[in-house]
Amino acid sequence: MKKIRIGIVGYGNLGRGVQYAASQSDDMEVVAVFTRRDPAAVRTVLPVKVEEYGAMKEYVGKIDVMILCGGSATDLPEQSAEVVQLFNTVDSFDTHAKVPEYFARLDAAGRESGHLGVMSIGWDPGLFSLSRIYFDSILPEGGTYTFWGKGVSQGHSDAIRRIKGVKDARQYTVPVESALERVRSGENPQLTTRDKHTRECYVVAEEGADLARIEREIKEMPNYFADYDTTVHFISEEEMKHDHSRLPHGGFVLRSGKSAAGNKFLAEFSLKLESNPEFTSCVLVAYARAVYRLHGEGKCGAVTAFDVAPKYLSPLSEEDQKKKLL
Repeated sequence: MKKIRIGIVGYGNLGRGVQYAASQSDDMEVVAVFTRRDPAAVRTVLPVKVEEYGAMKEYVGKIDVMILCGGSATDLPEQSAEVVQLFNTVDSFDTHAKVPEYFARLDAAGRESGHLGVMSIGWDPGLFSLSRIYFDSILPEGGTYTFWGKGVSQGHSDAIRRIKGVKDARQYTVPVESALERVRSGENPQLTTRDKHTRECYVVAEEGADLARIEREIKEMPNYFADYDTTVHFISEEEMKHDHSRLPHGGFVLRSGKSAAGNKFLAEFSLKLESNPEFTSCVLVAYARAVYRLHGEGKCGAVTAFDVAPKYLSPLSEEDQKKKLL
């Protein structure tokens, strides 16, 4: 069996998770990891070659799909259109408000190069996006609600870490339980962003850093914290390591609707994850398989989860999918 050759760009929690996830797929192999750090300083969870970021051009023709594992704040906006010039790509860009412009840039670059980039893949955006479009289409009259957490948001944590004076950070998204229960009861409430979630930030500041400025920059950050009730806690490195080293997450997509005859329905999709990055990595790897197959059919440019038929995700043949999964 010809294996799909995978490259990993960036090797933090997500990159490690991708390597683990690919090892569970018999039709894939990780060829190399690319990093902007010193390659000699990167310790991989499984044996694989580690290269400098700029060396990826030497792997053209040797890698089928690059999985981009950087953050959405600055890494992916810089890297995605650049890497898709050379390879097919998958990424987990999760700044919802900037999806249209990100898509347009990736689509233009992919069409120019003849490669395919699948963007905003993970669980939200990703699996939750699919739940929203399915539920909204099936129940046209009603309300759709998305709740995240309680859990660590990698994108929000990364955004905080990029603030001057921040050494480390974890951001927990916390659903407001009373709002969740109102939805489940069939009330169909009108809820603002602030009504549904709060954000708890735990920050290790560099010595001598301006804590008031850091807190203000966090709370006023557009697309991340400005629309939420946000609490910032400054803690020590020891507290961070002891109390916040795990990365759990999860959430719910709910659609509360009714039929023309007046019968009520509640559709719900939920996830409970011990490791946010490892689960996200599993989704990325499945979509890497889809990218490989779709590009083989001549597809190029940019696509999202909405454009990828489920059959492309599975390692099973179409015949076996119908036998075992329908």
